Amino acid sequence: MEKKTEQYDVVIIGGGAAGLTAAIYCGRARLKTLVIEKALVGGLATYTNEIENYPGFPEGSTGLGLMELFHKQAKKFGVKFKLTDVRAVQLEGDTKVVETFRTNYECRSVIIASGGKPRLTGAPGEDKFLYDKGISFCATCDAAANTGKTVMVIGSGDAAIEEGMFLTKFASKVIVSVMHEEGKMDCNEIAREEALANPKMEFIWNTLPEEFRGDEEHLHSVALKNLKTSEIIDVPVDTCFLFIGYVPNTEIFKGIIDMNRSGYVLTNEKMETNMPGVFAAGDVRDKFLKQVATAVGDGAIAGYAAEKYLAESEIFENQIMDPSLPGLVYIWNAVETASRGLLPVIEEFEQEHGRSVKVTKVDIYKSAGIANRLGITTVPSVAFIKDGKLAGVLTEDITKEALKAAL
Repeated sequence: MEKKTEQYDVVIIGGGAAGLTAAIYCGRARLKTLVIEKALVGGLATYTNEIENYPGFPEGSTGLGLMELFHKQAKKFGVKFKLTDVRAVQLEGDTKVVETFRTNYECRSVIIASGGKPRLTGAPGEDKFLYDKGISFCATCDAAANTGKTVMVIGSGDAAIEEGMFLTKFASKVIVSVMHEEGKMDCNEIAREEALANPKMEFIWNTLPEEFRGDEEHLHSVALKNLKTSEIIDVPVDTCFLFIGYVPNTEIFKGIIDMNRSGYVLTNEKMETNMPGVFAAGDVRDKFLKQVATAVGDGAIAGYAAEKYLAESEIFENQIMDPSLPGLVYIWNAVETASRGLLPVIEEFEQEHGRSVKVTKVDIYKSAGIANRLGITTVPSVAFIKDGKLAGVLTEDITKEALKAAL
């Protein structure tokens, strides 16, 4: 089957909170934008019964309700959506390709917002109760709904113990299943001591989930297996929280995008990856806190950064590297005295030679994108363009005479 090809300015991989926010920013900037989501638009947030900590919603909101608002706003700005799985990507060069089963989407910029998934235990019955039927992965999201109830936490790392202690502010009892010997945990020592001293926390040592039990509507108990005696203990609970790790959806980017050992994408504060024109946002990133609010911040930055990247690309290709005239590019920083001091020299040169030389002034204060494309890291600098190619760079003794001689 021959694949179709479609062109976009930006393709966003993932339609969760980060991807939808990036889409809103790109769509509002009048970029032709596509969001590809393989499951449900809104991502994991749609499975959260109640979100009470998202700013601007004092009465709270369901995850599905909040994500529907994000989706509606993105569509308002002309963003297109495709519900399909991304098979492969080609991210090198100016034209990038996002491949699905039927279509290759060509674009100038890609935003990776593919999120991730909580690590599961694999025990029987687990799939039946995920998210809104008794198995949760977010204490911050679902703690209030468990006020006065009995909950279980699986795991003993920092996240498990700290989230377990947070749950004690709401639940009447927090039962922690730990696979290690009594007193041994994977968390830091301070958290361990605080948890052991917490009267609302109860620990069942040397155990792993054997089965999740309940009816068609909800989880009722977790059967724990003692690793020493093989005894099965059926523990009645209202909700079970799994904190045994998180798996980012980054398999197709391995070997292309820089990641840490756990597979999270590495970015700078502008959400830029190691690949020009490729950004990452949300839970797929190596970051401190995974929440809707932080995903929105990531998405806003990524969307804005993608728009600036495309604008700079157009200036670079159509103006700076234009082969019709010799070019002079002044790379400066508006907040530096030396850069401001040379500005009159550049402007005088432009007045005298503007008909025969194309002069472009690039302020790197907000973005160093064009300077990076020219390989310039020192400011102030002057780059000389001849026949659409970089012919030289001047970083010292920048005078009108030196500029004229260089050209």
